[in-house]
Amino acid sequence: MITIISGTNRKNSVSKKIAHLYQIILESKGQETDVIYLEDMPDDFIASALYEKSGSNLEFNDLRRKMLQSQKMVFIVPEYNGSFPGVLKTFIDGLKFPETFSNKKCALVGLSSGVQGGGLALSHLTDIFNYCGTHVLAMKPKLSRIEENLTENSLSKLYNQLLEEQADKFIAF
Repeated sequence: MITIISGTNRKNSVSKKIAHLYQIILESKGQETDVIYLEDMPDDFIASALYEKSGSNLEFNDLRRKMLQSQKMVFIVPEYNGSFPGVLKTFIDGLKFPETFSNKKCALVGLSSGVQGGGLALSHLTDIFNYCGTHVLAMKPKLSRIEENLTENSLSKLYNQLLEEQADKFIAF
């Protein structure tokens, strides 16, 4: 099972569309997938599921369980203010440490409206996963100017090819 995480809680986000397209790619290669959309997290998870209240929010516990059981994860990471969304970091902070990430594998896909494709966001997130003992796939597509390369249901040929190549490497990883 490969778990795909759409890294923002923004409704109807580009990240959600990319997560769905990535799911289609993986399933076309015979992989079983699950997708976690951070927009579906409980609104109060910051106050009801973290730190001393860990385990108290049943809805968030379901996400914790899915992440704990996953051996491979793909993070779709939008660039927000030169890094990744704070809600993604808070989501990570709410997961069981170190078991959720230690000795597991992940792949990262960056996206941005600008020209860097979320490169800084991927760098920051890679540092966190390295700290957590997660093996991060070296190939990290950076999808810049995403709105110019995405229609409602498809990516540009180049971006689709990059995700296909990453998926192949990740399956073999």
